[in-house]
Amino acid sequence: MADSPTDMIIIGAGIAGLAAGCYAQMNGYRTRIFELHNQPGGLCTAWERRGYIFDGCIHYLFGSAPGQPFYNLWQELGAIQGRQFVHHEELMRLTEPSGKTLIVYSDPDRLEAHLTAISPSDRRLIHAFCAGIREFTNFDLSLLQQKPKVLMSPLDWVHLSLKVLPFLCPLARWGTLSAQEFANYFKSPFLRRAIPQMFAWSSIPVMVGMSLLAYMHNQNAGFPIGGSLTFARAIEQRYRQLGGTIDYEAQVERILVQRNRAIGVRLYSNEEYFAKRVISACDGRSTIFNMLGGQYSTPRIKRCYNGHLPVHSQLQVSLGVNRNLSHQPHWVTYLLNKPVIVAGEKRYEISVKHYCFDPSLAPAGKSVVVVMLTTPYQYWQRIYGRSIYNAEQIQESGILIDRLEQVYPGIKADIEFVDVATPLSYERYTGNWQGSSCGWLLTKQTLPLMINGLRKTLPGLRNFYLIGQWVQPGGSLPVVAMSGRNIVQQICHEDRKVFRATLPE
Repeated sequence: MADSPTDMIIIGAGIAGLAAGCYAQMNGYRTRIFELHNQPGGLCTAWERRGYIFDGCIHYLFGSAPGQPFYNLWQELGAIQGRQFVHHEELMRLTEPSGKTLIVYSDPDRLEAHLTAISPSDRRLIHAFCAGIREFTNFDLSLLQQKPKVLMSPLDWVHLSLKVLPFLCPLARWGTLSAQEFANYFKSPFLRRAIPQMFAWSSIPVMVGMSLLAYMHNQNAGFPIGGSLTFARAIEQRYRQLGGTIDYEAQVERILVQRNRAIGVRLYSNEEYFAKRVISACDGRSTIFNMLGGQYSTPRIKRCYNGHLPVHSQLQVSLGVNRNLSHQPHWVTYLLNKPVIVAGEKRYEISVKHYCFDPSLAPAGKSVVVVMLTTPYQYWQRIYGRSIYNAEQIQESGILIDRLEQVYPGIKADIEFVDVATPLSYERYTGNWQGSSCGWLLTKQTLPLMINGLRKTLPGLRNFYLIGQWVQPGGSLPVVAMSGRNIVQQICHEDRKVFRATLPE
């Protein structure tokens, strides 16, 4: 089946694809998005089960405060107009069986006093850490994403350098230090154990965690009421209002190429659609090695997907609980003396989060509780498609629920629904390689890639572009949305058009 050509075909209706579609439409291009799922958002999603809404993405959103970095981006995309945000005074708590607890306050003064009370002998190290958070409250992370690097003039580089210059020392100091390495400097055994888990994974650069706390302190990292899917649907609505078209349950099998020029796509239904340009906003590995057959790969690209770069696969156990937990801290990581075995691995910590701060996610008087763990993709892949896969999900959720019973006595009897999402669940519903929830895992090794990004084009292939978390590591929503914005800036430059960004009427 042939269709009248559009200016751009976009593969994937995640945040990157929707953003690219919005900015393309703003600049007079006719676009069409093909999405394998039946709803927008990609990894920015949630799912409803018996009146409970289980959120699978947003913990905090950079750009939630007027005048702060990334706020204008979300305004242009129609994502935050009229939306309420919850701003937490603490990121999370970490507690060991003895009851000793680290509260990760977003206020650096409060955090410094709390950490010093826990370990006075670490006073100097604590002061340096909290001083770094104070410095990052003035750092605009969006500066690194404002314009495609290929379009920056020498004067642009000068302006960027002048703005970044005051932060070079803290960037160099804290960007090359992982949370685990930082923890090793502490004298307190408790802090040495707790700090590696303070920002979700131990290999994360300390600078990233500091920036998060700085933005939380500025009230620029809030949680949008309604959650991830509601947020994504707002951008979808903006795209449609701009005249864009989305085809759902329309999975692309092949990117059509003629004389080394991308000319369209073929769906698994064998329908073919044509366009002047093709933008892939979906899984990078599938795009390069399946949809394009590996024809335009390079040794560097192959290294990225052969284990050279780490990915983030996770297990999420979501519970609908007939109990009001709003009086409890919203996010606690429990440090265990004796490990639990989950998916074949010993786990000495369990992270538990409830969403009572957003009353739209559960019936009145009830709570959504989520347990999140990193997990090996290969473990779940080995048993997928066999009866043991479902049994294993039940077993692992039971193990975690038993641990919760020790912390919240009687909660097992209050659980009304259990939902388990493994890396195979994410891979099945989003197409992301190894079920990665944020593309490449952000570590001090991949941090330079977040700043510089990977190539958005493939050698030898014209009129084709890559955007999203696989070419802009970091996995955060503003970063992938900016990748959609930037690619349209680049295309406008190629067409000698002035790039325009407008606000919804």
